[in-house]
Amino acid sequence: MLKIALPKGRLLVKTAELLQKAGWEIDGYDKKLPYYRLKSKCYPQIEIKVFQEKDIPIQVAIGNYDLGICGLDWVEEQLVKYPSSSLVKVADLGYGSGALFAAAKSREAIYSAPVTRIAGEYPNLAESLAEKLRLKRFSIFPLWGAADAYPPEDAEVVLLPGETESDMAGYGLEAICKIVSSGAYLIANKESLKTRDMAYLISSITDNIKQEEESRISGDFAVAGNGENIVDIDDDTVRLALPDGHQQRHVKSIFESAGINVEDYPSSSGKRRPQSNLDGVFIKVIRPQDMPLQIANDNFDLAITGRDWLKEHRLKFPSSPVTELLDLKYGWVKIVAVVSNEVAADDITGWQKICSQSQKACRVASEYTNIADSYARENRLGRYRIIPTWGATEAFLPEDADLLIENTETGGTIRRHNLKIIDTLFESTACLIGSRKKITSQKKMDRIAEIKDALKKAMEKAE
Repeated sequence: MLKIALPKGRLLVKTAELLQKAGWEIDGYDKKLPYYRLKSKCYPQIEIKVFQEKDIPIQVAIGNYDLGICGLDWVEEQLVKYPSSSLVKVADLGYGSGALFAAAKSREAIYSAPVTRIAGEYPNLAESLAEKLRLKRFSIFPLWGAADAYPPEDAEVVLLPGETESDMAGYGLEAICKIVSSGAYLIANKESLKTRDMAYLISSITDNIKQEEESRISGDFAVAGNGENIVDIDDDTVRLALPDGHQQRHVKSIFESAGINVEDYPSSSGKRRPQSNLDGVFIKVIRPQDMPLQIANDNFDLAITGRDWLKEHRLKFPSSPVTELLDLKYGWVKIVAVVSNEVAADDITGWQKICSQSQKACRVASEYTNIADSYARENRLGRYRIIPTWGATEAFLPEDADLLIENTETGGTIRRHNLKIIDTLFESTACLIGSRKKITSQKKMDRIAEIKDALKKAMEKAE
C-alpha cells in the first residue's frame, strides 16, 4: 500500500486539477475538504491523506509517506537543516509559481543594527541566510505568520513569499535576495524510491505537467500592508500587539466597550498598523502564537493572546518575564487529549495502560509541542515522541500519531474525524499579557495602567 501526502491551502485547487488530468479520480479533494483521508478510484491500492504544506516534507522524510506534493520552499526549509535526510525532489509540477525573498526596509539597516533580527516562518533558511550575508551578530525569530508586520520596528530582515521581487515594495520593503523558488514540487522518500514500485504513479503525474510559461499558475500570494505609515517610537510609547484572524471581532467589541476606538481593525486591505484614539500607543497586528515571545524580547509591552499560547511559551522558557495581566473571558477553548475511536480507552488511565503494554514509543502530535511534552511526562506515558504540527492535526490519527493534544470549542470536528476526547488538560480564554521587567518610563507605566483599567472595567460591565 503506497501512501501519498497532498497539500491543503494555496496549492489544493491546482493539485486537484493535475491529479484529475492524471486520471486519479479522487472524490472530496476540493476547497470544502470534508475529510483528510481520500481514495483514488483509479488507484484503489494507494492511501491518500491531506496535510498542511509545512508538514509534508517531514512526513515524507521520515518515511510515513512515499510521495508528497508541496511547495519547494518547505522542502528546502527541511533540507537546509537535514541535508542527508531521505527526502528527494522528483519534479517541478509547473504551478504555484513564486519565490521566498529576504526583504528589509533598506540594505543599510541589515548591517547597521547591533544585532540583526531575522523573522519569518522559515527559521532554518533564515539561519542559512545569516551565514550567506556574513552577519556578525544575528537573532532568529521563528513565526507562525504575519512576517510582513515585523520590519522595521521588530526585525531588520524578514522572509516573505511573493511572485517577483517587486512584490516586496507592496510591503514597503526592499528585496535583498531571492532565497528559493516556492512552486509546487513532487517529492519522494529515498528508500521508497529504491524499494517500492512507484514509477506508474510518478509518470501519471509528470506526464501531465504543463511546462509552458503561460500555463504556470500564480501561487496566490497576498501582498498586504500597502500605504502603511512607519512611525518613530520613543521610550514613552506603549507598544500593543493585537491578534489577527477570527478573534479580531471579539477584540474590537471589547475595546469599543472600553471606549477604545481602533480604526481599520479588522482591515479589509490587510494593514497591520491600525490607528486608535489612545495617546502614545503604537498598535501592530500579529499572530497570537508569536506574542509571548515578542513580549519576552521587549518588542511589545502589551498583547492579547490565548492562555494556551502563554502556557506553551512559559513551559519552554520557565524564567520568561511574560505574565498574564487580565482575563478577557472570550475565545474559550478546551485543550484536550484525543485518540482514535478504535482505541480501547475512554480516559487517560486506560491510555496509560495501553502505553505501558506497548513496545513502541507513543507518538504525540500537537501544535503545542511543549504542552504535549509536559503532559506526556506528567502522565507517565513511557517512551514517547513529540510530532510538531502546523494545523490539520486531526489528520495524523491513527496512522501517523497515537495521541493528539488539540484545542476544541465543541468537540464537533474531533467527532467528525472518528476521534474521541479522553482527557481535558485545561481551559483557555483570551488574555492581556505583559512583562514583569521594570519599566523606566513613568509615562509608559501610566499608559499601560490606563489601558488595563479600561479593559478591566469593560469586562466587569459585561458581567
